[in-house]
Amino acid sequence: MDDQRIIVVTGAAGGIGSAVCARFRDEGARVFALDLRPPAPDVDADFVAVDVQDPDSVVAAIDSVVEAAGRIDGLVAAAGLSEEPTPAESMPVTVWDRTINVNLRGVFLTCQAVGRHMLEKGAGSIVAIASMSGNHIVNSPQQQVAYNASKAGVSAMVRSLAYEWGPRGVRVNAVSPGYVGTPLLTSKTEMHPTWMAATPLARFATPAEVAAACSWLVGAESGFCLGTELLMDGGYSLA
Repeated sequence: MDDQRIIVVTGAAGGIGSAVCARFRDEGARVFALDLRPPAPDVDADFVAVDVQDPDSVVAAIDSVVEAAGRIDGLVAAAGLSEEPTPAESMPVTVWDRTINVNLRGVFLTCQAVGRHMLEKGAGSIVAIASMSGNHIVNSPQQQVAYNASKAGVSAMVRSLAYEWGPRGVRVNAVSPGYVGTPLLTSKTEMHPTWMAATPLARFATPAEVAAACSWLVGAESGFCLGTELLMDGGYSLA
């Protein structure tokens, strides 16, 4: 259908990315799921393999979406990782580079490639997944300087892109979740009491809640949001 929205989701095989894909499919969009590996079989989306660290891979993936669908209406840049807790003074530079390359470089390359197509038609909406760990808190007690720095960079980048591209019809915003009940996080059971005690709502966010926030920011109802960072941390940063 000509009026069917075309949505791209990176990190689509992860807990948040899969939920974002499902949300947009439920809303009737055609979804392209971009990741190194295919998402779960129950994720109803067109899979496109991509390495978000590699500019050639990103451009090829985005061009293939445009060739297949004709345009891109929305992007959710959800590809990301977190390093194992490591004191800053002993963090290997390879760990720093890997985290920054996926979480910040990868988001920029994806936004850049999609943004070029959106700017050509003068319309589009981009949402990047940042984190409460960027501008609002420092991860504790786990020491993750690379993750914190990468997510702060995403927030700053979103504001810069919003300022550049907003007047040309492309909105850029961010969702900054707290702890989300993805399989990766729920496996770290030894940290749950500490994190729960510091969260006034005393629970983790669900991936579906993050997906709902992404859907709203991509959609027309948030049309006056530009460079917005939507913090959803259950009150964690209030203390």
